Amino acid sequence: MHNQTTSRSESVNAHFYLLATMAFFGSAFASSKMVVGNMPHQVAAVLRFGGGALILLLLLVFMSRKPKGPKITFRQVCRAAAVGLIGVFAYNLFFFWGLSLAPSIDGSIIVPVLSPVITTAILLALGREKASAPRIGGLALGLAGAVVFFVGAGGAGVDARGSRLAGDLVFLLGALSWAVYSIASKKVLVGMDPLRATTFGTLTGALGLLVFAIPSLPEVDWSRLSGHTWANVVYLAIGPTAVAYLCYYRGLRVVSPSTATVIMFTVPVFGVTCAVIFLGESFTGLQAVGAAVMLAGALLAVTQGRFRRPPAETPTGPVGSGAPGQQVRATEPIGN
Repeated sequence: MHNQTTSRSESVNAHFYLLATMAFFGSAFASSKMVVGNMPHQVAAVLRFGGGALILLLLLVFMSRKPKGPKITFRQVCRAAAVGLIGVFAYNLFFFWGLSLAPSIDGSIIVPVLSPVITTAILLALGREKASAPRIGGLALGLAGAVVFFVGAGGAGVDARGSRLAGDLVFLLGALSWAVYSIASKKVLVGMDPLRATTFGTLTGALGLLVFAIPSLPEVDWSRLSGHTWANVVYLAIGPTAVAYLCYYRGLRVVSPSTATVIMFTVPVFGVTCAVIFLGESFTGLQAVGAAVMLAGALLAVTQGRFRRPPAETPTGPVGSGAPGQQVRATEPIGN
């Protein structure tokens, strides 16, 4: 009886940690939009992930005081760095660029909903996953929802910095980058713990973002940046990067990857809520319909209409750590 109570308590805590992770990453869209409004998107990306990389380095140093696992090789470090160029540099380049063109509310729907759909489609195309009626139906439904959503964005007007549709298409490139990262990161975890893999990848991606942002640095009037802007920069580095990472892995120790996948779809809920409350954003009725269809298709494609408990040996690392023969679950929080 005591063991059952303890197990139930651990499960509740795990769900709380995962939900907190999704709340952090959902809020990152609106918070990043506030920062992008006061500086070039390239610089905003550097500030967020430069700070996040430093925090992860501190965590790695702290954790290294504990008993160490197997030594990592130079090849493993290079592999983690290469994947980081996709998951941090490329993804966040598109993420912040999209925010400079379109409302954050669009990105909070497009990226977390379409990333798992694109991941599934790539795995099917590569023959690494078996096709099934629910999965194909889910992909078709997700694609139809995306078309409706983009058509709605095309009629939402144009501002001085570009069209909303152009920003949404950039968000789509971000979702594609995250899908590729989801698949490529599986090999990184072979012989390397998740914290080290994420730290090396984030450092490399942040350096890539810095090099890309150098021409835009003179455009920033640092003395005129408000305390509100800096508060958002600090929040992005600590909350959606370091704290969310820790919460995610605390939760995934107990909760199955399939359950975590479903919880991931709460990211748009938090993202939309923050965009409406803090930025006063909204989307058209056609976009709302498209978002609902996309979400339904993504759930169907990822879960195939079933929520099975995975085998005990299923790895619980970052994206791409699905057990052999199973779908690579896109369960890592979006925006890492």
